[in-house]
Amino acid sequence: MADKILVVDDEKEIADLVALYLESENFTVFKFYTASEALKCIQNETLDLAILDVMLPDMSGLQICKKIREQYCYPVIMLTAKGEEIDKITGLTLGADDYITKPFLPLELVARVKAQLRRYKRYNVKAEPEEDVIVHSGLVLNIKTHECTLNEKVLSLTPTEFSILRILCQQKGRVVSSEELFHQIWGDEYFSKSNNTITVHIRHLREKMGESFEEPKYIKTVWGCGYKIEA
Repeated sequence: MADKILVVDDEKEIADLVALYLESENFTVFKFYTASEALKCIQNETLDLAILDVMLPDMSGLQICKKIREQYCYPVIMLTAKGEEIDKITGLTLGADDYITKPFLPLELVARVKAQLRRYKRYNVKAEPEEDVIVHSGLVLNIKTHECTLNEKVLSLTPTEFSILRILCQQKGRVVSSEELFHQIWGDEYFSKSNNTITVHIRHLREKMGESFEEPKYIKTVWGCGYKIEA
């Protein structure tokens, strides 16, 4: 069955071009030029990924992302017109998994879509019995159900945040670099230099876990090397 992708952009030429490239890769595309139409689709269809333009006439793409995260955990890719850092940071804060700046190469967007879907689908693959649940000092990650609790309190994590925490827990005691985190999550070479995105996700993880930046209990920063969770 083809993966279902939502594309929302008020620039008709861009939306049509993105849809054309995705359909050529055998994806099922739901294309809209307004937020109101997209919101109806979100409620009525079982989607696998959403591509949202930040600037829309009736509602910000960031607001759509926030609404998606209230119910769903599938990947969200934001399109930003000017590459403004505030849009990127805000998008990641609201639960976006990736962003791409206009103008962009359609083939790069397709590659990012495939990378996000590969990572997302890992949650639907049964893990080995010993890896179904990871427990570490009050932190519990259920790989099979994509649930995370800290001291019995449920943490609402995005797929990317969950992936980062899972990797660090599975390799506790070992320093994992930003490049390695990107490789394990997305598996795409061009992500290797985007360390700032990992930094932002780590910061959000710490905020959700109630971590102190100065003296974090769980996710430690090893300056110049990466991150680790101590064994």
